[in-house]
Amino acid sequence: MSEVTQILHAIAEGDPDAASQLLPLVYEELRKLAAQKLARETPGQTLQPTALVHEAYLRLVGEDEEQHWDSRGHFFAAAAEAMSRILVEIARHKASLKRGGDRDRLDVVDSLLAAPEPREDLVALDAALTRLAQTDQQAAELAQLRYFAGLPLREIAEILGIAPRTADRLWAYAKAWLHQEIESG
Repeated sequence: MSEVTQILHAIAEGDPDAASQLLPLVYEELRKLAAQKLARETPGQTLQPTALVHEAYLRLVGEDEEQHWDSRGHFFAAAAEAMSRILVEIARHKASLKRGGDRDRLDVVDSLLAAPEPREDLVALDAALTRLAQTDQQAAELAQLRYFAGLPLREIAEILGIAPRTADRLWAYAKAWLHQEIESG
């Protein structure tokens, strides 16, 4: 059992010092994951990978409710989920009518000073993933880990406990389903 898995079990058992031991071990991998996610965002994104890692880590370890992770892979899948939720919340926040989401932006000085538009495709993807989960939960989980976590299919197959060929077929199905759902919706 890896050191990370041991610490995760200690957190689940209520050890108050375990959470502080976990961050130094997983920080670099979480930061790389966050950088991958933010690289897919539009240019001008103000959220930095460090802030995304810290927010996701607080959601994972800092919540009052007990968290149970079976393995290192399960923890990173949960981290990817938390990061994707944070990015979706930010996109929704920027697009909300209350904050002027329905108004057109005007250039102040050329296009260099204009703020980027919210990632509406990210919100559409999240909605489509929610609908996919209602019909095929495993395909939705695979697509989420592939898109938001950037994990290779081999690793996703291991996390989900399925054969790599099954992961390939599910990924092809999920991509086609999501593309059709986003294009039609």
